[in-house]
Amino acid sequence: MAACLGWAGPPGRSLLGGRRVAKQGKGGGGAASFGLHLLQSLQEIRKVVQTLEQTAREILTVLQGVHQGSGFQDIPKKCQKAREHFATVRTQLASLKVKFPVDQYYRFHEHWRFVLQRLVFLAAFVVYLETENLVTREAVTEILGIEAERERGFHLDIEDYLSGVLTLASELSRLAVNSVTAGDYSRPLRISAFINELDSGFRLLNLKNDSLRKRYDGLKYDVKKIEEVVYDLSIRGLNKEATTGAGGEK
Repeated sequence: MAACLGWAGPPGRSLLGGRRVAKQGKGGGGAASFGLHLLQSLQEIRKVVQTLEQTAREILTVLQGVHQGSGFQDIPKKCQKAREHFATVRTQLASLKVKFPVDQYYRFHEHWRFVLQRLVFLAAFVVYLETENLVTREAVTEILGIEAERERGFHLDIEDYLSGVLTLASELSRLAVNSVTAGDYSRPLRISAFINELDSGFRLLNLKNDSLRKRYDGLKYDVKKIEEVVYDLSIRGLNKEATTGAGGEK
């Protein structure tokens, strides 16, 4: 640690080397001070991350209501409620930004990586429910109140964005099933088209990150699950009814 802080004196130096001892003491004090500062930063970061996790759970609780029978009629209200919670997220992320030097983002990234991915998923889910389109990375950063570009400070890493989008795919496969239960036969067809387009987009990427690659491998199961729902609608003749009524609610 002392060598990292710039003191290159040999270990075990005799106390007779007063000048050298003085430098060692100064270096040791610097190391202790640095360690204490780092510990305080980590504690503050963890506190903010905990509040973000709590807010993310509250948003998820709101959005999970769409899976219930009457939830489809209340989608606009639920999305509005979720967006109100995102105002709290922006405040919490603004607090997190100042807990560490701006150039040390990736030094502490692991502490908020998972909650940020969860927030990306929640933002993507809200935008999908509102528009049935894929949210862009830039739109997510606007919702969260952070940057899209690394050079501008606290930003949304591209892999965190992609991980959140893959979580959205799993949520939509569940929504497709629950749509049928609720009697909404056109929604699974639209979800199927969306997920297949999403899968095609991911196929164009050269994914090297192990964890992201594993999550992408799970996308094929979401595609298969939704295809089974659409097939079931087809053999029951409900897909014709869905196509006929597709000009209604979207």
